[in-house]
Amino acid sequence: MQQIYRFQPLQTVFYGNGSIRKLGELARKYGTKAMIISDSIMEGLGYVNECKEILDRVNIRSSLYLGVNSEPTDHYVKESLAQLIEEKCDLVISIGGGSCIDTAKAISILATNPGYIGEFIGSARIAEQTPLPHIAIPTTAGTGSEATDVTVISAMKTDVKMMIKQPAFLPVAAIVDPLLTMSAPKSVTAATGLDALTHAIEAYISTKAQPLTDMFAIAAMENIIPAIKTVYKNGDDHDARGKMALGSMLAGIAFSNSSVCLVHGMSRPIGALFHVPHGMSNAMLLPVVLEYSMEHCIDRLAVIGKMFADEDARGVVRDFANLAVEKIKELTAYLNIPNPKEWGIEDSVYQQALPKMARDALASGSPQNNPRVPTTEEIIELYKLCYSYNFTKKVNN
Repeated sequence: MQQIYRFQPLQTVFYGNGSIRKLGELARKYGTKAMIISDSIMEGLGYVNECKEILDRVNIRSSLYLGVNSEPTDHYVKESLAQLIEEKCDLVISIGGGSCIDTAKAISILATNPGYIGEFIGSARIAEQTPLPHIAIPTTAGTGSEATDVTVISAMKTDVKMMIKQPAFLPVAAIVDPLLTMSAPKSVTAATGLDALTHAIEAYISTKAQPLTDMFAIAAMENIIPAIKTVYKNGDDHDARGKMALGSMLAGIAFSNSSVCLVHGMSRPIGALFHVPHGMSNAMLLPVVLEYSMEHCIDRLAVIGKMFADEDARGVVRDFANLAVEKIKELTAYLNIPNPKEWGIEDSVYQQALPKMARDALASGSPQNNPRVPTTEEIIELYKLCYSYNFTKKVNN
C-alpha cells in the first residue's frame, strides 16, 4: 500500500525586494493592535520603525518588545507575553532573525493557551486553542523559521534548548524581503547561510524525507550553493541575497515537513551551554556529521555532490558523495567558520560537558531521524572530533 504523507505549507508568503510594503495589507486581515517582537539592532537599522509606520498608515496600533538580544529564552517569552497581555494585542509581528521569530511563535501560542512554553515539548501538551495570528519577517537568510512549525527556546534554569514542534506554531504569513538581509555582516551571513544549507541537507537525508520535502530541499540547495560564496564576498549583491533568502525559506518548508537530524541534535547543547549562535554551531558540526553519516545516505549525498560538480564531471555514486563532503568542508573553511576550540571554549570545560551534551542531543529526538543513528558514546566521540576539527586551511577573505 502506498504511503500517505502530510505536508503543511504557509498560508501566505510575500517574497521579493520591497515586499515589506505588504505588511499593512496583511495585518489588516488579522488584527487591530500588533505586538512587534524584535531587537535593538533591528531598531537601530530602522526596520522596526518602518514596520510601525506601515501599520500606522492602516490604523493598526502597535506595542514594541525589543528585548530579544540573544538566542531566544524562556525569560524573553515570559517578559514579552506579559507585555502583550497588558497591551491587549491581538496580532504578533516578528522582524529579525530566528530568535525574534521563535520568541513570537511562543507568545502567539501562550496568549491563547496559558502556561509555560516547556509544557509543549514532544507534544506532551497540544495547543488546543487557535494562537494569535503571527506574521514573520526574517532579516537573515538562515533559520527559515518564518516557514516552520518549530520553535527553539532555551530554558534558563537547565541550560537546555527546548525544541518544540506543532502545527499551531506555523506563522499565518511570512514576508521574505531580501533587501532586509543586506545589512547582515559577513560573520552573520556565513553562519546563517550554512544554517540554511544544513536545513536543506538534513531535510533531504532525513529518514522522514518524502517526495514533497525532497522537491523543496533540492530547490533550496540549488539556490544556496551557487550564491553563498558570492553573498559572503559581496553583501551588496542583490541577486545573491535574493537566492539566499529564497533558499532559506524553501529549506525551512522542507525540514518543517520532514525533519532535521544529527547536526541539529548536537548543535543545540553547544548553543545552550556555551552560547554559540545556532547557525554557527550547526556549521561547526556539519562536515563531521556528514562524514559519519555518509555510508548510510550515499545516494542522496551523491545528488548533493553533483550540485557542486562541474557540468562535465563524471564519476560513480561514491565519487559524488565524497565530493559533497569535501566541498562542504571547503565551503566551511572559505566562510571562516571556527571549530569550538577556536571559538574560545576551554578544553576542560568542553570535555566535562560531553555527557550532558550527548544526553541532551539524544533527548531532542533529532538524532533518531539521521540516516545513521548514533549511540551516546558515538555522539561523545563526534563532539571530541568536532572540538579541534580542521575543515582545511582557512581562507583569508
